[in-house]
Amino acid sequence: MAYYRSIGSVPPKRHTQHRMPDGGLYREELMGEEGFSSDSSLLYHSGIPSAIVDASEWEVPGQATEEHRPLKPRHFKLHELTEPDWKAVDAVTGRRLVLGNADVRISYVVAGEVSPLYRNAVGDECVYVESGAAAVETVFGVLSARRGDYVVIPRATTHRWVPAGPEPLRLYAIEANSHITPAKRYLSRYGQLLEHAPFCERDLHGPDEPFTVEGEDVEVLVKHRGSRGITGTRYVYATHPFDAVGWDGCLYPYTFNIEDFEPITGRVHQPPPAHQVFEGRNFVICNFVPRKVDYHPLAVPVPYYHSNVDSDEVMFYCGGDYEARRGSGIGQGSVSLHPGGHSHGPQPGAMERSLGAEFFDELAVMVDTFRPLELGEGAAASEDPGYAWTWAGRGPR
Repeated sequence: MAYYRSIGSVPPKRHTQHRMPDGGLYREELMGEEGFSSDSSLLYHSGIPSAIVDASEWEVPGQATEEHRPLKPRHFKLHELTEPDWKAVDAVTGRRLVLGNADVRISYVVAGEVSPLYRNAVGDECVYVESGAAAVETVFGVLSARRGDYVVIPRATTHRWVPAGPEPLRLYAIEANSHITPAKRYLSRYGQLLEHAPFCERDLHGPDEPFTVEGEDVEVLVKHRGSRGITGTRYVYATHPFDAVGWDGCLYPYTFNIEDFEPITGRVHQPPPAHQVFEGRNFVICNFVPRKVDYHPLAVPVPYYHSNVDSDEVMFYCGGDYEARRGSGIGQGSVSLHPGGHSHGPQPGAMERSLGAEFFDELAVMVDTFRPLELGEGAAASEDPGYAWTWAGRGPR
């Protein structure tokens, strides 16, 4: 995302002396992608960002997955993953893995506790706020996250989640093994969002000012890649990592609220790419928002049956009434998994009910992956076993 920002105190020219009030030098740190060949930012620290005094193993909880067998459509009721003591659960270590593959992992958490300081060195995170609110404190500054926000956090950004208010903080976390960007067809060759994009830079909200915290011997949990998959390390830093007095560049965390997405509509049904927001390596993120629907006089507004032969489709239902799934048990907090190799589409009766409709009041976040997804512990704990048979109206023989 080539959208430049400059926050706090930075020198007039990069890689030059920038002095503290006492005459000492701030430490300049480049945080950049793709080996100095893509987006980056320069941060100016009062401490030494490399100064650790201890390192130990951190066992990242619940990362095991199982192959999707037998292959069938599935329904997970994520609200069933709410812990009775959710007020003591944090937004990082409390995540329950639902689905995952080598490119992306999808988790859910209901949190009420401040998270540890955390850094995902595997890939970018795109966290959707289903409900509740939080301050997301980062080395770049503080983001205010509310219901409907996508919180996009670049790889290796030190941050923590601080829930705000009495309502549970419900988060749907999409963790990539790559970077997450707006869809490339929305961008100019220099990275500006184009006129046909369903959102623009004014809808993206980064930190507004530096956020500094004093402290010594500060723990940070780091998730990173290992020879046998995802692993973790617990660092202890000599001084608090939130010590940047300023930064500038095009790489930083930001929020985008789903209400600011301007839906693309047409005379006949528009396929999912019209609803795309972000993409990562081998997956895309789309959202379906309240909108006018197809206005051809013979239009069938609900989706046609389709076989996504190259992808698995994951829908997170987070508001409104998703017309095509009425009668299947799908509700707020549901996730449907329709795997590649299986034809799927509207429930019986949905096509007829949709005829003549002018508006759909639905809210859903979709992830399409181009490698098969496996099932995590959260999937097994929340599955509705009868969903696969709802099109036929009866179960296995």
